[in-house]
Amino acid sequence: MTKLHPIAALLATSALLAPATAFAQAAPPSSPSASQVGDPDDPNQQEDTANAAQPGAADAEPGPGEVEISGPGADRDLGEIVVRGRYIPNPVRATPEVVSVLSAEDIARTGDGDIAGALTRVTGLSVVGGRFVYVRGLGERYSSALLNGAPLPSPEPLRRVVPLDLFPTSIIASTVVQKSYSANYPGEFGGGVINLTTRSAPEEGFFSVGIGGGWDSETTNRLGYTYYGSSTDFLGYDDGNRDPQGAFASALSSGLRIVEGPDFEIDQIKSITQSLDNASTNLIQRNDNLPANWSGDIGFGTTIPVGAADLGIIGVAGISNSWRTRAGIQQAGTRVGSLDADDSYLDPFESYRYVSTENRVVVNGMLSTTLKLDDHKFRVTGLYIRDALKGADVKIGNSFDTVDASLVRPEDTLQTGETSYFERELYDAQAVAELEFGDLSLDLRGSYAKTRRDAPYERGYSYYFDDTLEDYVNDLRSPGQGATVAFSELDDELWSGAIDLSYKLPTGMPITASAGYAYSDNTRSALRRSFAFRPTGTLPSYVAQERIDYLLSDFNVATFDILLQETTGALGAAAYDAGLTVHGAYGMLEIEPTNEILVNLGVRYEEGTQNLTPQALFGNTPLPETTLKNDYWLPAGTVTWNFADDMQLRLGASKTIARPQFRELAPQPFRDYESARLFYGNQYLVDSEILNVDLRYEYYFGRDQIVSAALFYKDIDKPIETVAANVGSSQITSFINAPSAQLYGAELELRKYLPFYDLGAQEGFLSARRLVFIGNYTYTNSELKVADGDTTITLTSAPFETDATNIFRDGARLTGQSEHLVNLQFGLEHEDRLSQQTFLLTYASDRATNRGANQTPDLIEEPGVMLDFIWREGFELLGTELELKGEVRNILGTDYKETQSLNDSMIVIQSYDRGTRFNLSATVKF
Repeated sequence: MTKLHPIAALLATSALLAPATAFAQAAPPSSPSASQVGDPDDPNQQEDTANAAQPGAADAEPGPGEVEISGPGADRDLGEIVVRGRYIPNPVRATPEVVSVLSAEDIARTGDGDIAGALTRVTGLSVVGGRFVYVRGLGERYSSALLNGAPLPSPEPLRRVVPLDLFPTSIIASTVVQKSYSANYPGEFGGGVINLTTRSAPEEGFFSVGIGGGWDSETTNRLGYTYYGSSTDFLGYDDGNRDPQGAFASALSSGLRIVEGPDFEIDQIKSITQSLDNASTNLIQRNDNLPANWSGDIGFGTTIPVGAADLGIIGVAGISNSWRTRAGIQQAGTRVGSLDADDSYLDPFESYRYVSTENRVVVNGMLSTTLKLDDHKFRVTGLYIRDALKGADVKIGNSFDTVDASLVRPEDTLQTGETSYFERELYDAQAVAELEFGDLSLDLRGSYAKTRRDAPYERGYSYYFDDTLEDYVNDLRSPGQGATVAFSELDDELWSGAIDLSYKLPTGMPITASAGYAYSDNTRSALRRSFAFRPTGTLPSYVAQERIDYLLSDFNVATFDILLQETTGALGAAAYDAGLTVHGAYGMLEIEPTNEILVNLGVRYEEGTQNLTPQALFGNTPLPETTLKNDYWLPAGTVTWNFADDMQLRLGASKTIARPQFRELAPQPFRDYESARLFYGNQYLVDSEILNVDLRYEYYFGRDQIVSAALFYKDIDKPIETVAANVGSSQITSFINAPSAQLYGAELELRKYLPFYDLGAQEGFLSARRLVFIGNYTYTNSELKVADGDTTITLTSAPFETDATNIFRDGARLTGQSEHLVNLQFGLEHEDRLSQQTFLLTYASDRATNRGANQTPDLIEEPGVMLDFIWREGFELLGTELELKGEVRNILGTDYKETQSLNDSMIVIQSYDRGTRFNLSATVKF
């Protein structure tokens, strides 16, 4: 399939702009906006509008700030929608779907630095690993992320979904989570879609500068481990030290396997080995006083009259540098005894105590221009995000998998070290046009996005305790003794474009017809080359006792013939190319048969072709190619009944899909340093099909105040589950289609403001403040459906079917799904100026992260309770605006724990102390 070159032309001419689903007009915090009060021309609402201005009236409660939403589909709010009551917010009123909206003010209140953290406060959402959002307990494969309505590629080798912690809240105007499907969205919609809208033209010009600092009780000024790397690592950029150089660079570019033989003589291999960087990427050093975290950002915006139009320009840039140390336990084990026996137990074959230190630097920048001409709007946005993660990891313990258990001591037999450096970058260029011609609305949208991930010098080594020498040794050849290095890179490109048309039909009954077409072409290439250091003969004991940089020094390489030997492709494919091309077209009708009922009906036809081609390097026999080519008709319908003042009832049903992600199909090993697990794809996965039903009641009893209750149900055919498997002497994590699953649950939400003047406080500190309570609870239950005769294809059985009951347990919960989710916000805020003090509590109950290997129990993660406190205060100092923000995160000191239990035995898969984090920042706005 050729690239959609017209999209590139549209981007170049700046003719496209992301559509806005709804805009709530900006209003001062102490006065209602027109969209919140209602239509002043409606005689049924004129009295309410007048009453809103009276002091102490319920209408005088503060409303939200500007909420700008830009998503797929032309503007369907053509003309006025008659709504009973005054408090239903415009973003909710403008769509018949079940949505949750985070405005810029909502995001600011929580004080989160990235959008993933802010989304933990939304009903039904949980964030795993601080990065990936789970909607209603469904893993990240069942949700999608859009930026201004356009899809994004991911820099993650393990996921097609972009990690949302890449997006700082400073560039986001709003976030909409839509949980019920409508046909204008892409068909990959299992749990929901998360649409991020970037900031656009400001109402008033501004220039702001911010700085911040942070302290982590488990990290700052405490023990950690790190390595030099390069002189510019603190800025998130390598100075070139990690680039392959000299003989090694030449050998890589030759395309030949780097091993001693006909292509490379022993002296050439020595030169290649000596050209590698050694100490600066290999030597892990103890640091007893790790530095504090820091950040800085700058922003500007202005609006310039250009004839009859207004041209808005906004730009933001920032950098953050943070440290995190984790110290705890990592174990793995296997079952002893029969599956159902009361005396069976888990026996660890690997057990380590570890300390891991990460230094993360995120650099971001965004520039957006918006041209408003009459009812037309044009916007061009450019976004750049770079995320560099530098890590050092030391372990001490045992691995009976690599060392004969009969020869090892009870503990501390092995001492290992690993260093890593991951560079992730996202480039995104978007152009969007919203065109209004009376009852006709036309939206055009195009984008080009590219992500890249480079991981140079992933190094690892292991030393074994020798009882005779009473010291740790590494002879680079015996079990438990060795040194490795790997280089990997990933490039992902995504072209997308869409056209959406909406027309209000000239009929007595309000009917709006919408139609659209969307195209996306996602391509990915990945390469990983791995190496081991091997001597041609036995090393003297005094050499084997040397620390790692001495052991691999140029002198030892030359003297003892320590050679770099390529091990690329020992497990799976060293490289692969992948692609996903999707064509989608939809039609929708939005009908108002009465003033109280809004009906949305639509269907989407989507055709997708996904392929993954393993690349055979060095003349090896290639693995088979995977091709999934399917087309679907995806119907969706929602009925909204505004049956009483400020009350709505929504009922929706739809069919959606979930495709395997590239990393789930790729037969390439990848070690995830966060979970310390080795992943390997399954080329025989197939698409999942999902039936969705949603019912939600909403009562807006005051401006920006709500009580809502929802029920939801999903039936999933062939869900993809994360499963551990034993391959040879190693345990890896792979992905398998289970036969089917069902998920159902309920959500409750409450948002309430209580002004102190209603409680009798007419003067003093509390008179101009109000209590804020925002809370939500989600109950979710899921069950795998596995019956006798059901089959599936696993990594170890491929390409033949195997009995599904050997892998899945009927009635087990889906991986990643918590039964209970709780989010609470409680605090004070000033009604006339910026002054907020907020406690935030988040709770997620235990969830399975992995199906256990060989029918062992699931691996269970315990997220626990997180309690935070945020204080934001605004001042005017020397004619400039100053905002101070203080944060205390994880006040309770909740630790991380992932375990596996059977009868009375338990294995700690991973545990560490999270610590409490303190942050203070200041922003000056001119």
